[in-house]
Amino acid sequence: MRIAIIAPLVTAIREPQLGGSQAVVADLAAGLQKRGHQVDVYAATGSAIPGVTVVDTGVDAGSLASVMYRPGQTANTGASAADLAFATVYDLVGRVPYDVVHNHAFDPPAVRLASGIRSPVIHTLHLPRDLAMGAAIADARRSQNPPTIAAVSASQGASWGDLAAVDLILPDGVPVERINWSAVAAGGAVFAGRFSPEKGAEDAIAIAREAGVPIDLYGEPYDEDYARSQVYCHRGEAGVRIHGGLTRTALWQVMSEAGVVLCPAKWDEPFGMVPAEAQAAGTPVVAYRRGALPDVVIDGLTGFVVPSDDVLAAARAVGEIKSIERMACRRHAVEHLSLDLSLTAHERLYRQVKNLARAGHHV
Repeated sequence: MRIAIIAPLVTAIREPQLGGSQAVVADLAAGLQKRGHQVDVYAATGSAIPGVTVVDTGVDAGSLASVMYRPGQTANTGASAADLAFATVYDLVGRVPYDVVHNHAFDPPAVRLASGIRSPVIHTLHLPRDLAMGAAIADARRSQNPPTIAAVSASQGASWGDLAAVDLILPDGVPVERINWSAVAAGGAVFAGRFSPEKGAEDAIAIAREAGVPIDLYGEPYDEDYARSQVYCHRGEAGVRIHGGLTRTALWQVMSEAGVVLCPAKWDEPFGMVPAEAQAAGTPVVAYRRGALPDVVIDGLTGFVVPSDDVLAAARAVGEIKSIERMACRRHAVEHLSLDLSLTAHERLYRQVKNLARAGHHV
């Protein structure tokens, strides 16, 4: 099949990836290409995915800083740089007879403007429910080219509820075959993710301190004010080491050596790429009970899932982490969280959408 993937334009798709949806786009595109499909990824200037054709849309990710998603804030609905950016993208996409166009950008213009092309369209929602996105989806549903809407987990799909009906669950996955794992832990705690309020880096520091273990934090300042006031202010403190973002292969190595990976999410995590990667590396996870995390992390088997915002409960769980078998973590990732499973689900959907489009129907 000939497939177009629309990447989030707020960041370039390149290592180190700034977020989970960016990593998903890179893995999905590379995996589909290896399975014999012709894949074009439309992305911001400076993007690169080894082995995949990346179309430079001419969009400077920095020009979209004002419309970057912030939890608790409705996506920008007015005329903005995003409208111009996605008009450019879909003008390019519309020139090619793709079997399917799959959008991963969480921007209302990315949804509305996709209805103007002839190819069948899929939108995957990588973020929590949002009023502006819900309205854009409703508009697209009424168009002559209604899209298929996918969520990345059952809990995320349910959360959109009556705001936007989700057609199916299309779970993410991690490339377990590329992730080396270790049966023995060499280090303390690790936090990995963008430095922004919803990822909970400040709670990770508090949990590690309460548990009496050292912590290494790896990430980039998605939210500059938050990073400065809640993360970087801890530089130089005993037991706290703060690093920039790593390439994923380097981060997987770090995870495989850690005793525990902390995921104290402050929002309803749509999926949870970091805990999935951690388990693939053989490392147990301590996570808050938010969003899909209780499905990705099996409480008592591959880590511990504790009440949201409960630093003391999370610290107690860290103290019990040696009771978790690292082989069980790896096994769970291989059997339930692999990229191969996700790729197969994507191929199945693409064929269905393509065939129904030819017959004049919709999923």
